Amino acid sequence: MRKFTVGSRRSGLAMTQSKQFIEQLKKHYPDMEIDIKEIVTKGDRIVDVQLSKVGGKGLFVKEIEDAMINREIDMAIHSLKDVPSVMPEGFTIACVPKREDMRDAFLSNNNILFKDLPSGSVVGTSSLRRGAQLLSMRDDIKVDWVRGNIDTRIQKMKDGKYDAIILAAAGLKRMGWSDDIVAEYFDPEEFIPAIAQGALGIECRSDDHELIEILQSVHSTEDAICTSAERAFLRRMDGSCQVPIGGHASYEDGELYLTGLIMPEDGSEQYIVKKSHEDPETLGNIVADEMERMGAKDIIDRINESL
Repeated sequence: MRKFTVGSRRSGLAMTQSKQFIEQLKKHYPDMEIDIKEIVTKGDRIVDVQLSKVGGKGLFVKEIEDAMINREIDMAIHSLKDVPSVMPEGFTIACVPKREDMRDAFLSNNNILFKDLPSGSVVGTSSLRRGAQLLSMRDDIKVDWVRGNIDTRIQKMKDGKYDAIILAAAGLKRMGWSDDIVAEYFDPEEFIPAIAQGALGIECRSDDHELIEILQSVHSTEDAICTSAERAFLRRMDGSCQVPIGGHASYEDGELYLTGLIMPEDGSEQYIVKKSHEDPETLGNIVADEMERMGAKDIIDRINESL
């Protein structure tokens, strides 16, 4: 077996995810040699601007794919929610390992629940989707954007710059944070997560058959199906980081369901559709069709026209 090189962003979370995945892989292939090559992406370099203002999808992927084309690396371990829903030619998501917690975690000073925040409280998030849902639940709070790694964001909250922040539960858990720091986890049926939140996507060249076969040892078919439905919905709705869009697929009593969400940034409207179908690609399109019938596509068109 040849030696493999993994490309990873330099952030603490990305490196931790990469190391955890390699450990998982080595349980099946103990003699496998794997190196990690750190790659700084555009999204890592731009830390003082809201992600939606600098291009959104693909910000954390392009430089890594360039390194794969140049054969500097063999595979990349992405947070699947950062990967554009349309894959460039020559690449494939060969493996989706078991998904971590997909929920959004609400953290606040003194562990106050969201409903109990005083009027006028400032909640920090870098996500338009989270901000829109928060404002739809409470129009008496202020949503302000926050960037930085998990530790930085938590420290900014503790320093009083924010009364509360929202983070992905998956990132907190992968980095070893205790549940004690979280005031509450939002129900994914009521506060819709980002597309593929909590899931990793292992990307490689589509002609690397040896690696693709190896990656099947840690592939979760169920999580791959669920994230495929979510990503199909995103692809059809032309969802970008400029659009508050979310999706949550899961199996209920053996049937595959997808809940899709589209909102304007100010939270003034909310379109939610939940449907079931056995084929994930078809399911994503069914939810998208219903969204279009309801008029949700108008929100996306308005946002895209204003860019």
